[in-house]
Amino acid sequence: MRLDKYLKVSRLIKRRTVANEACDAGRVTVNGKPARASYEVKPGDRISLSLGAHTLDVEVLEVNEHVTKEGASSLYRVVQQS
Repeated sequence: MRLDKYLKVSRLIKRRTVANEACDAGRVTVNGKPARASYEVKPGDRISLSLGAHTLDVEVLEVNEHVTKEGASSLYRVVQQS
Protein backbone atom coordinates (compact mmCIF):
# COMPACT_ATOMS: atom_id res chain seq x y z
CA MET A 1 0.00 0.00 0.00
CA ARG A 2 1.23 3.52 -0.76
CA LEU A 3 2.55 5.54 2.16
CA ASP A 4 0.04 8.37 1.75
CA LYS A 5 -2.86 5.91 1.71
CA TYR A 6 -1.49 4.04 4.75
CA LEU A 7 -1.24 7.28 6.74
CA LYS A 8 -4.88 8.01 5.93
CA VAL A 9 -6.23 4.47 6.53
CA SER A 10 -4.37 4.21 9.84
CA ARG A 11 -5.69 7.67 10.74
CA LEU A 12 -2.24 9.02 11.56
CA ILE A 13 -3.09 11.88 9.16
CA LYS A 14 -6.68 12.89 8.52
CA ARG A 15 -6.65 13.32 4.73
CA ARG A 16 -4.67 11.67 1.95
CA THR A 17 -3.87 15.00 0.31
CA VAL A 18 -2.40 16.27 3.58
CA ALA A 19 -0.34 13.06 3.83
CA ASN A 20 0.86 13.57 0.26
CA GLU A 21 1.89 17.17 1.01
CA ALA A 22 3.72 16.09 4.19
CA CYS A 23 5.70 13.52 2.18
CA ASP A 24 6.56 16.09 -0.50
CA ALA A 25 7.76 18.54 2.18
CA GLY A 26 10.08 15.93 3.69
CA ARG A 27 8.23 15.71 7.03
CA VAL A 28 7.73 11.92 6.73
CA THR A 29 10.60 9.45 6.93
CA VAL A 30 10.56 5.66 6.64
CA ASN A 31 13.40 3.71 8.24
CA GLY A 32 15.35 6.96 8.69
CA LYS A 33 15.14 8.11 5.06
CA PRO A 34 12.82 10.76 3.56
CA ALA A 35 10.00 8.94 1.81
CA ARG A 36 7.84 9.78 -1.15
CA ALA A 37 4.07 9.30 -1.04
CA SER A 38 4.43 6.39 -3.48
CA TYR A 39 6.64 4.35 -1.11
CA GLU A 40 5.23 0.83 -0.59
CA VAL A 41 4.67 0.32 3.14
CA LYS A 42 5.48 -3.12 4.60
CA PRO A 43 5.09 -4.56 8.10
CA GLY A 44 8.19 -3.77 10.14
CA ASP A 45 8.76 -0.32 8.60
CA ARG A 46 9.33 2.55 11.03
CA ILE A 47 7.56 5.76 10.06
CA SER A 48 8.47 9.11 11.61
CA LEU A 49 6.06 12.06 11.24
CA SER A 50 7.13 15.63 12.01
CA LEU A 51 3.99 17.73 12.14
CA GLY A 52 4.42 21.14 13.66
CA ALA A 53 6.28 20.91 16.98
CA HIS A 54 5.32 17.25 17.45
CA THR A 55 7.17 14.15 16.30
CA LEU A 56 5.59 10.71 16.17
CA ASP A 57 7.49 7.48 15.51
CA VAL A 58 5.47 4.36 14.77
CA GLU A 59 6.22 0.80 13.69
CA VAL A 60 3.98 -0.73 11.04
CA LEU A 61 2.41 -3.94 12.35
CA GLU A 62 -0.10 -4.63 9.59
CA VAL A 63 -1.09 -3.28 6.19
CA ASN A 64 -4.83 -3.51 5.54
CA GLU A 65 -6.85 -1.74 2.82
CA HIS A 66 -10.06 -1.40 4.86
CA VAL A 67 -10.22 -0.93 8.60
CA THR A 68 -12.80 0.49 10.99
CA LYS A 69 -12.21 3.61 13.03
CA GLU A 70 -11.77 1.50 16.17
CA GLY A 71 -9.35 -0.91 14.48
CA ALA A 72 -7.10 1.77 12.93
CA SER A 73 -4.71 1.83 15.89
CA SER A 74 -4.06 -1.92 15.50
CA LEU A 75 -2.16 -1.21 12.25
CA TYR A 76 0.78 0.39 14.08
CA ARG A 77 2.61 0.59 17.40
CA VAL A 78 3.76 3.95 18.78
CA VAL A 79 7.50 3.80 19.41
CA GLN A 80 8.11 7.40 20.52
CA GLN A 81 6.01 10.51 20.80
CA SER A 82 7.20 14.02 21.54
